[in-house]
Formats: sequence, structure tokens, C-alpha cells
Amino acid sequence: MIYAVWLPLLVPFLAVPVARRVAARLSPRTSVWTLTLTSAVLAACSTLALGTLLLAGALRLSPVAALEDIRPRWLGAPFWWTTPAAIGAAGALAAGLGLAVRRLTGQFRELRAARAAAGPRAGDLSVAAHGHPYAYALPGRLGRPGTVVVSSAMVRALSAAEREALFAHERAHLSGRHHLFLGCAQVASVLHPSLRELRRPLAFHLERWADESAAAAVGDRKLTARAISRAALAAHASPLRPPRAGVLLGATTGPVPQRVLALLAPAGGAPGPVARRSRRCVAALLLCSVAVSGAGALHAVADLHSDVEVAETHRPAAP
Repeated sequence: MIYAVWLPLLVPFLAVPVARRVAARLSPRTSVWTLTLTSAVLAACSTLALGTLLLAGALRLSPVAALEDIRPRWLGAPFWWTTPAAIGAAGALAAGLGLAVRRLTGQFRELRAARAAAGPRAGDLSVAAHGHPYAYALPGRLGRPGTVVVSSAMVRALSAAEREALFAHERAHLSGRHHLFLGCAQVASVLHPSLRELRRPLAFHLERWADESAAAAVGDRKLTARAISRAALAAHASPLRPPRAGVLLGATTGPVPQRVLALLAPAGGAPGPVARRSRRCVAALLLCSVAVSGAGALHAVADLHSDVEVAETHRPAAP
């Protein structure tokens, strides 16, 4: 456990830049799944490692050791580092879990407020009388469909065809349950500091996923690019603030110029042999990093369990 327990805490600093490079070489949908799973697994492994460090230190306390009927001096890890590490792990674990709970409750609060502020629905569309041009996908409650919320200013800013492309973009967010991917990454980002660097690329690829879905729905990539660019320009020029929660996704968020350029570029063909080899190498490095993190966490837990079993078998000699 002395070495393995640190791997889940250190590996994310290597895996995060690798994950970003991998995502840049994949389709938007695959990139979203890659970044989300990487965030979730690395956050879980680092949290498990902190819990293991905390438990290893706590078992050296007499009241805790008495609960398991073990002799702390027979535990394998030396005292000089387990106690300080346990104190640091306790602080980091409490801070991370506290922030995660706060982030989750904040997301639920934002969704509840957004649903209360949404105007009357006509099908899956809700038009709100507001001077700022905005549009976003408002997920529904469990078992209920979501809503595309758009302001009257945004309706006036776009032509009929552009509005259909914009609505298709927001419907793609709803049908793909994209808010769950973003929420998962936001929670993971407070459990390990390096995972914060994955939130922005994940949000970008979520928008790219919706862009491609909208282009396929309307059958015109240039029209979709024009709708997104005009919507973003209208929102940028407005002096008013949009009433949109941070957990909600909208077509005007993220690096819009990059998204427009991607839509105007020809549909992606098969990569060349050099690009394929490069993609495989980077993907293999990411898989190895995640595997090492998971193996380190599990190995640390197994070692601690073994130490506890050894400490339980040693009994003081009978008088």
C-alpha cells in the first residue's frame, strides 16, 4: 500500500492532458463518452485512495483498533507516514465530498428554478418574453420530456430555417441527456483538482455533438453553422444578461467560431495511416493511465485488508 495508494492521486495529472488529446481526435459523441468516463473513473479511484489512507491511519487509533480487535503495531505501514497522510486525506476527502454534495444540490436548485421560470409550453417548445436572445435545453423531470426554452428576442433574430436548426440543436441536447454528462464532470472536478481541466473540452464536445445532430436533422451543415453564428452574435451584442443556469446547455455557449468552422468543413473522412497510429498510441496511453489508477486503488485496498487480517491473528501471549 505504501506506493500503490499514491498512484490514483498522481495519475490524473498525466491522464487529463492525454484525455484532452484523445478527445480532439475522436468524433464528438465518442469524445464526450471518453472524457466523462475518464473523469468518473479517475475521481472514483482518487476518492477510494483517500479513503484508504484515512482508514489506514484511523486503525492505528486505539478506539478504532478495538472495534476490529486488532493490534495496531502489527499493521504493515509505518506509523511515521500513515498518521500525517490520514490527516491530510481526511481534510481532502471532507472538502471534496462536501463540494460534491454542494455542487449536486446546486444543480438541482438551478434546474428547479429554471423549470419554474420557463413560460408556457407548446409541444416541446417554450417561448419566453425576454429582450436577451437566448435558447437552451431544459431537461424534464424523471419520466417527463424536456423543453427547448427560447426567448422572443432569439426568435426575432433568426429566420424560420435558422430557428429550426437552432431548435434541432437544443433537442439533441435533450434526447442525448447531455446535462448528465456535464453534471458528472462538474462533480468529478471537485473530487480531484486536475479534473477541472476536462470540464471545458467536455462542454465543447457536447456542443459539437448537438451541432452534428442538428446538421443531420435539417440536412444542411451550412444552415446550421449560420444559425449558430447568428444566434451567438445576437446574444453577444445584447446588453442584457441571459437567465440560464450553469448546468444547462445552449447553442451560443463555448467556442462558437471553432464549432462553426467544424460545420463548414467537409464531413470527416477516414484518417490517414499516420493519424491512425497516432490516435491509437494516445488512446493506449490513456487506457494505461486509467488502468494504473484503478489498479493502484484496488491494490491499496487489498493490502490494507491483508494487513488488518494479519493484525487480527496476532494475540498477546497467555500468562
